[in-house]
Amino acid sequence: MPSEASRRTIRRLGAVVLCAAALGLAAPSARALTVFACEPEWAALARELAPQAEIVSATHARQDPHQIEARPALIAALRRADIAVCTGASLEVGWLPMLQERAGNRRATSGAPGMFFAADAVELIDIPAKVDRSMGDVHAEGNPHLHLDPERLATVAAALAARLAAIDPAGAAGYESANARWQADWAPRIEGWRRRAASLAGRDVAVQHSSFQYFWRWTGIRPVADIEPKPGLPPTLGHLRQVLGQVQATPPFAVVQTLYQDPQPGQWLAERIDRPLLALPSTVTAEGPAASLHGLFDELFDRLSQAAAGASR
Repeated sequence: MPSEASRRTIRRLGAVVLCAAALGLAAPSARALTVFACEPEWAALARELAPQAEIVSATHARQDPHQIEARPALIAALRRADIAVCTGASLEVGWLPMLQERAGNRRATSGAPGMFFAADAVELIDIPAKVDRSMGDVHAEGNPHLHLDPERLATVAAALAARLAAIDPAGAAGYESANARWQADWAPRIEGWRRRAASLAGRDVAVQHSSFQYFWRWTGIRPVADIEPKPGLPPTLGHLRQVLGQVQATPPFAVVQTLYQDPQPGQWLAERIDRPLLALPSTVTAEGPAASLHGLFDELFDRLSQAAAGASR
């Protein structure tokens, strides 16, 4: 069931349909849409809502989405795109504007109907009162890793289906139907994950960066220490020793990082507190258990539950 925020988004998008038609920006209905996704989670979601679309993801699970090279292949892919689906909230600020400029695709410029930012559809967490360079990699709009909250993800799906319908009115019924099917499948999965989260709520983890912050909040898992001295800055030995002093008396059940982060600092801490280092997928992977959106959440729960059970023993 879409939230009130998503319903407001969908109502606003009604005006976009007229705008797209007036500007001649609606994608041709004689062919499948071409979708440029900034991250794998949005490629996976677009595939659910527009299964006939040609979809290109700019990044993969072993890449830091903050730092991507504007390669010629990505420029060409964005140039062809009918719609670009990205996170927003400055996650791609280091590379997307350059890509847009070089691609020269007016359909996918910021503010155009063919530029969809997921962060615009939901309320973000951890919005700082102020931001300056001394704070590290802090996003003024809030934490951008919103796809790791399954309920926010459902809201984004409804908003994206509405946007697809706006740029391709001829396919609107198909996008609406695909979203309805996906939401009907997703809702019971959320309830299943909620039950699994109950056994993890209140348990502690040490982390690297805020990549899983939405997931921690949704599950009730508590990140009690961050091995990064500041967001986006690599861990230093001095900071690691401080973290060790924080958690040594009552160790968290795991040290958690993403697939793309250097495992050595996390391993240093994990060995000294006799807990596992979990390199978890922070997005959909190319293959394996996390190769779908629901598989991503299943994998997170499987790995974390196993580690928590081991720590309890």
